[in-house]
Order: sequence, then C-alpha cells, then structure tokens
Amino acid sequence: MILRHAFIPPDNQRLANLCGTLDEHLRAIEAAFGVRVARRNESFRVEGPKQPAERAVMLLQSLYDRARRPIPPESFQLALAQASQGAAGRRREAADGDAQGGPDDGEVVLQTRRADLQGRTPNQQLYLRNILDHDITFGIGPAGTGKTFLAVACAVDALERNQVQRIVLTRPAVEAGERLGFLPGDLTQKVDPYLRPLYDALYDLMGFDRVTKAFEKGTIEIAPLAFMRGRTLNHAFVILDEAQNTTGEQMKMFLTRIGFGAKAVVTGDVSQIDLPKGTLSGLIEAERVLRRVRGIAMTRFTAADVVRHPLVARIVEAYEAADGGDGP
Repeated sequence: MILRHAFIPPDNQRLANLCGTLDEHLRAIEAAFGVRVARRNESFRVEGPKQPAERAVMLLQSLYDRARRPIPPESFQLALAQASQGAAGRRREAADGDAQGGPDDGEVVLQTRRADLQGRTPNQQLYLRNILDHDITFGIGPAGTGKTFLAVACAVDALERNQVQRIVLTRPAVEAGERLGFLPGDLTQKVDPYLRPLYDALYDLMGFDRVTKAFEKGTIEIAPLAFMRGRTLNHAFVILDEAQNTTGEQMKMFLTRIGFGAKAVVTGDVSQIDLPKGTLSGLIEAERVLRRVRGIAMTRFTAADVVRHPLVARIVEAYEAADGGDGP
C-alpha cells in the first residue's frame, strides 16, 4: 500500500525537526513499522502494509504538530513506542475500560516536578491505580516498562501530599553476573551503585537539591535489604527494587516490615535473576503464594509496555520467544 501525505502549510523548520538530523527520525519510523518513507519538500510517501503505513502517517502528523522546536530524543522514542503498539494497545485499553469502569474513571494525577507524568500504556495505568488502592503492590515485567520509575513517582507524590513521612529505598546487593570486589566508603557509598536507578528517578522527579536535602533530613532513606531485619516501617513509602534477586526468606522478611500508614511497592524482572544457580527467586515465590491475598495487587508487564527505544521491546520479545522454544 502507498500513502501520500502533505503538510499544509509547509514549514521548513518544522519539517527539519520532524525528520531529524540526516533524516534519522524517518529511518527510525521505517525500522519500527517495516515501511519505506520518502520525502520531497512537504510531501511524504509511505509504502508498506496498510495498517503499519497508516500508523506511520499518523505518527508523522503527530510529530509535525509538536515540531516547532527540535524534538528531544526521549520524546521521539516515547512517541514511536506508543505508536508502534497501535491497535493492540487500544484494544487492551478498551478491555480494561470495560472491566474497570472506563479508562478515565481511574485517571491518576501525580504531584511531581514532571507535570506530564502519567501511565503511557493500559498496564502502566493499572499499575498506578493498584499502587494508590493497595498497601502492597507488585510490578513484574521486563526492562523499560516503567516499573521502578512509576513506583518512585508514586512515592514522591505521597510525600508531597503528606500521606507518608518518608521514602525508604531498598534493593538486594547482588551483582549482575560480575564480581565487583571490595567497594570502599561508608554504607551509603557501598550501596550507591545498586540504588543508582532509584536515585536517577528521584533527581528527575524532585530535582537534585531537594533530593540532597531530603537525604540530609532523613525524609528519604536508603536501606540495604540485609539491614531491614527487625525494623517496623510506619508511615513510609517503601520500594524494593530488583526483587527477583531476593531469596524467599528475604522477601518474607521485607514484606513483614510494613507498618501502619505504610505502602510498599515490589518491582522486578523474573527473566534477569542473578541468584546462585538452583536458588528460587523470592519474587517468583511471592507471586505464587500471595496472588490471592486481600490487600496485595499484582501487575504484570509485557514487551508491549516497554517505553524505551522500540528496539528494546523487540529484544524482549526475541528473548521471550527463545525461552518459550526448545532452547539449546
């Protein structure tokens, strides 16, 4: 199928921002949709199967509408990821709406520095609603689905609204297939490398200065998982990241730390377990044991929820397909 689309009135600066440096945006759209995009002045020609070609044209129009200024790489990649989900994402959203009273009934507005922060896929929207409505929420799925970032955003929102008194971040200190050896410094400096993704999310949502002051006041705390035993966390928002690397005993210990007025979010990717061979992941066990416990919510993400570079979703799908096959 061949579709032709012209931007009227033509705007050379917008067209340049739309196409990107050396037409890199057009090449990325071609790769994502499996189409061919050609341009002559303000006229575009898109060749390919009907549905992908139509989606590519819709994305081009959407990008042109926002191209008064250069389009930031992260904004372009997010728009590309959303568009590439296409009709499948809309069908899932409609199904969620039918089951839960419509997509707008549970609209989640978070109070952070990012005014545009919201769930980008039906599963992300469900995840946010689960966090708000349950004391303990599990977010399980592949990399790039927003599990950790959205959990931190909910924690910041709860702190800003005075719903909790502090944020506690924890993560098992397990190397990803490498032996890092001795790490110098105090406790905070030793666990910093493991908690870096959580720090990055905090800096994005609150700003560096506010995060630094919050650490100094104890409003935000890092607590290595091994040091959580014996504590009771009241009026806190607690996030356990990379939970696939906990043992069953560690997971039970963490979940039983939750006190009054507290919320906990557990995130992990069961396809990236770094525990010693033969050790059962506490996250896998918890999903099986706690699935029907009242007050606990489970959100499962898939490759369709990946909001990073579109290639990430294809990588996840390829590994999932390989794992589902006979294997070597």
